[in-house]
Amino acid sequence: MKNIAIIPARSGSKGLEDKNIRIFNGKPLLAYSVEVAIMSGLFNEVFVSTDSEKYAEIGREYGAHVPFLRSPELSSDTASSWDAVKEALNCYEKIGATFHTIALLQPTSPLRTAQDITNAFALMQEKQANAVVSVCEVDHSPLWCNILPENGSMDRFLSKDLVTKGRQNLDTYYRINGAIYLVNVPYLLSSQTIYDHGCFAYKMDKRRSIDIDDLVDFQIAEYLDSLRDPNSK
Repeated sequence: MKNIAIIPARSGSKGLEDKNIRIFNGKPLLAYSVEVAIMSGLFNEVFVSTDSEKYAEIGREYGAHVPFLRSPELSSDTASSWDAVKEALNCYEKIGATFHTIALLQPTSPLRTAQDITNAFALMQEKQANAVVSVCEVDHSPLWCNILPENGSMDRFLSKDLVTKGRQNLDTYYRINGAIYLVNVPYLLSSQTIYDHGCFAYKMDKRRSIDIDDLVDFQIAEYLDSLRDPNSK
């Protein structure tokens, strides 16, 4: 079985300029995803999907292969990462390389470890899954959220059952953390969405689940990274 890791890293970013190559504790952000993919030992190919030759060179410096650049049509703010994945698979097929499984590893999740990737693959085999997606526990239950009317009244903001039940007795909710998307290629190419039959959750600790979108996220992630045991990467 051949596996490919795809790190989507288009140039430019509205939320944080050049986010994907911003220096994060001494290295460009995308380098962390490249390194843990290689460290896992699970991939025949580690590919950085980018529209920038500068970004491509950084990927190559840390061990990724970038035999082609992403098309301009799939490099805008509104472009889907999955369309970029499908484009990459098509381009690889043209040069004689096909894969059974892809792992989409966003560079904005630098605290994900090689062991997380290994564990996600093990879960995929255990469940005979079509896809595995990483999640983490939410900080606050969505049951404590609601919309507000214009006058700000909190009448019926929370259900009476919820108030009497108590926070400690609520069900645990999870969110997709953006760190790992592991998908069988035939399933990806034939499905409208990966969140369908045969998709399972891989649970990650919240401390490794930071998804960097802005400067505050970046600073929090840098701090958490500085606390990690370097051998855990």
